[in-house]
Amino acid sequence: MPMTPVARYAAVRETHSAVVVLLGYRALKVKKPVDLGFLDFRSRAQRQAACRREVVLNRRLAPDVYLGVASVRGFDGVGGVGAVDGEPVVVMRRMPDERRLTTLVRSGQPLDDVVVHLARMMAALHSASRRSPEISAQGRRDALRSRWRASLRQARPFHGGVLDREAANEIERLVEGFLAGREALFERRVAAGRIVDGHGDLICDDIFCLPDGPRVLDCLEFDDSLRYVDGLDDIAFLAMDLEYLGAQELAGLLVDRYAEYVGDPVPPALLQHYLAYRAFVRAKINCLKYSQGDVSARDAARSYAALALRHLRAGQVRLILVGGLPAAGKSAVAGLLADRLGAVLLSSDHLRKEMAGISPLAPATGVYRRGRYDEGHTARTYEELLHRADELLGVGETVVLDASWTHARLRALAADSAARAHAEFVGVECCAPSSLRRARLVARSEDASDADPQVADRMAVDADPWPDAIRVSSATGAGAALAELVPHLDLPAAG
Repeated sequence: MPMTPVARYAAVRETHSAVVVLLGYRALKVKKPVDLGFLDFRSRAQRQAACRREVVLNRRLAPDVYLGVASVRGFDGVGGVGAVDGEPVVVMRRMPDERRLTTLVRSGQPLDDVVVHLARMMAALHSASRRSPEISAQGRRDALRSRWRASLRQARPFHGGVLDREAANEIERLVEGFLAGREALFERRVAAGRIVDGHGDLICDDIFCLPDGPRVLDCLEFDDSLRYVDGLDDIAFLAMDLEYLGAQELAGLLVDRYAEYVGDPVPPALLQHYLAYRAFVRAKINCLKYSQGDVSARDAARSYAALALRHLRAGQVRLILVGGLPAAGKSAVAGLLADRLGAVLLSSDHLRKEMAGISPLAPATGVYRRGRYDEGHTARTYEELLHRADELLGVGETVVLDASWTHARLRALAADSAARAHAEFVGVECCAPSSLRRARLVARSEDASDADPQVADRMAVDADPWPDAIRVSSATGAGAALAELVPHLDLPAAG
């Protein structure tokens, strides 16, 4: 690696767990003799083991940077002198500060090529990672929940002082809700071999963009189990950090390219959850830095916690019923809503015909409460609709169910499904004037619904009130109805 002149010969950098002394072309890293709960460096033996492990692991991504482990003679790391063995220290090539990824992002440098290179590096690391039952175990739901709970517990003393108490409590509630209903999702990730021996602490501050490619430093070495993660979790740390620095487009590019290189379909809710997890890890770290006297860490801790909360909200799994009388516009609204949310759309009209073995658009006469529309067929249709929704909710998919939902009993069954899956339950009732609905029914063609004006009139008489639904009007089109839902559902921007 070519060396550039050192602008400042000596400098000292301190983190919550280490001190780095910069001397000329070398960087010397000493572990602090601290016990932070998630790491324990109090004994020299622990610090030496961590130093050696750091060199071995970081040579995977920066082989020419990590030179080895030395010792400082006569110093024992806790202020004593005359120690025979000396204090272990990681010896590294010094990286140019001006090429730090954080610096480049903040200066607005074009970094698409760098980000794509990093995605390829991490994909290669993960693809070459050994797999084992021990590693896979750390990718299961309960292992992630344990890590979350440890971080939440460590941050709890800072509620109300450093962290906003209300926001912190909502974070805990959303974390527990997501994990409680998603065991199938994590088991699917394990079965697909997505759990790897990764980096574990991938942030912009520890990446240096040199002419011959990036150097990724400072992987998590003190606890192997914390480095055994879903590859998506690993790359999400860097994506989160890029977002924190204001580089949202680079964050998206990183995840997209990584997913392409490793062939990962990336469940959207899981990505949001991992982004939140990594943001909260940084919130916790900044709480600890604040307790060690870094007063500037308070604002950073709050900002990271707010970022975690935004992603937890975005990743919340929902079961959304979109209903209404025939020709009230529910199918059009449901389709637009599913597209906006990236949700799975299921339709009772399509399913009813699928179960009957006929084409969804095949014309058929709809006879109210007879034939395919009698109580037995209707019950089986909704039972299958909710069965499919249950499976999708379990793997983290938000589901939009397009059906009339005019009967309170069926809505109650859907609410039970949402509760079992720890998913947010939302009802949307589409409305339109009866004259407009009748005109639409008369003009309707090539539609999965078999309802005619007579069926619609009977359904209107028999419909149960839906007092807790969000009511939207489709009189001027589905787009206008969707716009009415934006403040209720905090929908993402179109595009």
